[in-house]
Amino acid sequence: MSAARVLALAAMAVVVTVVAGTFAVVGLWAAVTELPGSSTASADAVPPRMLALYRRAAATCPGLSWTVLAAIGTVESSNGTSSLPGVHAGANWAGAEGPMQFEPATFTEYDLPVPPGGAAPPSPYDPVDAVYAASRLLCANGAAGDADVAAAVFAYNHSAAYVQTVLGLSAAYGAGLDRP
Repeated sequence: MSAARVLALAAMAVVVTVVAGTFAVVGLWAAVTELPGSSTASADAVPPRMLALYRRAAATCPGLSWTVLAAIGTVESSNGTSSLPGVHAGANWAGAEGPMQFEPATFTEYDLPVPPGGAAPPSPYDPVDAVYAASRLLCANGAAGDADVAAAVFAYNHSAAYVQTVLGLSAAYGAGLDRP
């Protein structure tokens, strides 16, 4: 096979992967925003236990809104309620684990210190450990002081479509009822 043909096939594979990923994210966004009885996502859709956890963890990174953590948790695992592989045990097709869908090495980089109520040793499957680790990762990558939340979300998942979905959902949560 010629080098040009191999290059063309590789480019086609990349395009198919990007398009498929975009459709998956767009499909998830549609599912999240089309909640019964409303045309936009609402913080009311986040389970109260997770909402409180997102708020506590976000407070450890000055300037990080809890809505960003809630949006990531919603996209990654429906706030820990999904029964997909990797959310409660094992890993998904990409090797990600837990309700915030961490790669094992990334979780290990941000899992300490163990937050109040977290597991010892830390576990990516423990919602407390996972959400606090997500807050630390976002903070380390630009979310501190609201400096560059988009870059921080991109560091979390290297997809422009993912960033748009998370930031859009975060804005919808922030525009909705801001429960204490």
